Amino acid sequence: MTQPAPGSRGTDGAPGPFPSPLAQPSLTPPAPIDAARVTPVPLHAAAPARSGRSAPIWIGGILVLLLIALVGYFLTFVGTGASLIGAILALIPLTGVLLAIRLIDRWEPEPRGLVVFALAWGAIAAVAIALGVDLVISIIFGARDSYAAEVLQAVVQAPIVEEVAKGLGVLIVYAVGRRAFDGPIDGIVYGALVGAGFAFTENIQYFALSWIEGGVGEASTTFFVRGIMSPFAHVMFTSVTGFALGLAARRGATTGQAIGPWLLGLSGAILLHAFWNGSATFTDFFSVYLMLQVPLFVLFVLGILALRREESRLTRTRLGEYAAAGWFTVQEVDMLATPAGRKAGLNWARTLQGDRTPIMKKFIADATALAMARQRAVSGRDPQAGADERELLARTAAARQALLAR
Repeated sequence: MTQPAPGSRGTDGAPGPFPSPLAQPSLTPPAPIDAARVTPVPLHAAAPARSGRSAPIWIGGILVLLLIALVGYFLTFVGTGASLIGAILALIPLTGVLLAIRLIDRWEPEPRGLVVFALAWGAIAAVAIALGVDLVISIIFGARDSYAAEVLQAVVQAPIVEEVAKGLGVLIVYAVGRRAFDGPIDGIVYGALVGAGFAFTENIQYFALSWIEGGVGEASTTFFVRGIMSPFAHVMFTSVTGFALGLAARRGATTGQAIGPWLLGLSGAILLHAFWNGSATFTDFFSVYLMLQVPLFVLFVLGILALRREESRLTRTRLGEYAAAGWFTVQEVDMLATPAGRKAGLNWARTLQGDRTPIMKKFIADATALAMARQRAVSGRDPQAGADERELLARTAAARQALLAR
């Protein structure tokens, strides 16, 4: 038996001390870890069950139908040529944003299916919802060509409708991919992906209309403002919603119990969005951008770095429990639980016969997933975590043997 992890409950049932404000609580006593086996296991052991780690097929079908409708909208109201130009320009900031999200998600990557779903929800469903609401409001209230109506649309309608549409996607990820939603970093990743998808499609429209109205000059100005100065705006807004759901996830909240945190995060996202739009409507946008928006972005980055440190600490703690049972050495835990250690491990794997870097990458990925599975088991929020632990232990043991083989 290993000692209870920091933050777990003591023998009297009272909560123990937490190592940091971001630490994840333990809701049940940790299960014992079996002593390490020496029996060889296959290198390609079965992957953990995907149940609870992917979106249902029927949601994909709905997205396909909405995509067809969106394509029809662009071809009808924007035009083929302008839409194509807008899409090409919109791909540039999207690529940069996705690379940044990848850096955030590198420690313990999210399932590819949920990543694709989150991006697709933002690019397709959230945009379709926003356009649909705008159409309904136009039908009910007629054309809005006054200054007051434009302000109301930019500062009130757009933040509320767009953030609710995007936030709904993050909530769906939480509901259908609950076993892959481990904490605040995961929430930020899913929120950022939804926001990136939304910004991509929205940028297609903005860039295309600018091209139609003013050619290269107008399109270049719009690209500079949206693609260079503010590519992370929607990403930051929706990440607030995801962060709130991530806090709920680490407390083991069910989807129903997470509605409250979701609404709280959604309120923050709406306020940030309204503030952003308002700065462009009521004040000198560039002054506000330098004095407030840039510092907000810096705080956003610093917050992510703090969460990444907590994720590293959690990995070290959980893998340390396996090391106590003989599955890893202390040196291997140091290698697996720190960025510097991982870099050193990859460099060492390149020197081995046949360049065993792919095996080392698999070892690192599976060991990190093992630590997260252990956390889900300790917190008592995933009944299938025990099965994941056994399968991931087999895979990490196989990778370890392959790395050390003569």
